[in-house]
Amino acid sequence: MSAVLAAQARAIVHRTTGSTHGPITRLVSPGDLGEFLKPFVFLDLVDIRPEAARKGFGMHPHSGIATLTFMNEGDVSYEDTTGMEGVLPAGGVEWMRAGNGVWHTGGPVGDSRLRGFQLWVALPASEENAPAQSLYLAPSQVPHEGPARVLLGRYGKAESVIPAPASMNYLAVRLKDGERWRYTPPAGHTVAWVAVNAGWLDAGGPVGTGELAVFEESGEAIDFVAHGDTAFVLGSAVKHPHELVMGYYSVHTSEAALREGEAGIRRIAHGLRAEGRLA
Repeated sequence: MSAVLAAQARAIVHRTTGSTHGPITRLVSPGDLGEFLKPFVFLDLVDIRPEAARKGFGMHPHSGIATLTFMNEGDVSYEDTTGMEGVLPAGGVEWMRAGNGVWHTGGPVGDSRLRGFQLWVALPASEENAPAQSLYLAPSQVPHEGPARVLLGRYGKAESVIPAPASMNYLAVRLKDGERWRYTPPAGHTVAWVAVNAGWLDAGGPVGTGELAVFEESGEAIDFVAHGDTAFVLGSAVKHPHELVMGYYSVHTSEAALREGEAGIRRIAHGLRAEGRLA
């Protein structure tokens, strides 16, 4: 790599290993790095071993955000109040636009290890209280370009069928030991980060397994070199222009929008209790 290219590459300005509670490592929350990485406001790294795989995630609500679940390893059951239910195989994508309120649940299927990520994306004001929407993509429906699978947005000629709420990319990438890869973000994608779940990267500095690195806000490319066979997710986006107004399971752009979303959650909960599906 020439000195000119190296000088132009984006620098790492923050790194974290998050906080771990059992099989979940919370790398980003709306109250910490989510404010700097918005529209990416929450990221969990999931690693559930077979001996702990019997317990599901429990029925719980969201509003004002969209969630994207991607598992590198292991199958996940799902059920939500848009009427969808089934099993998402490893390599598939769950997209849940909570909008004005949704409840969902899921859990590991079988005895295999479950490893992957759950991401929350802040929605623009025009969508934060829209009707809930869910999409479930089989692995064969997730497009790829080179080493990158496009979970959200577009990279090269590969474009996700999920309707991204704003200009953003979310990629799952695998590199072999010693492989180099350059990510050139679309115009305006000043927000960028990477989280590694296997191996480690040189990305202008080392980023190891279980670590998230935040890049400086700019429009420059990001260069990666894999050390060992490496798997990671990468996000880039135009910065979300609103403040983050938070409820327990919700993120909105204003207090009024939050009240509306939480009212939607309560209405759905009333129906679930009437059906005996919620204690």
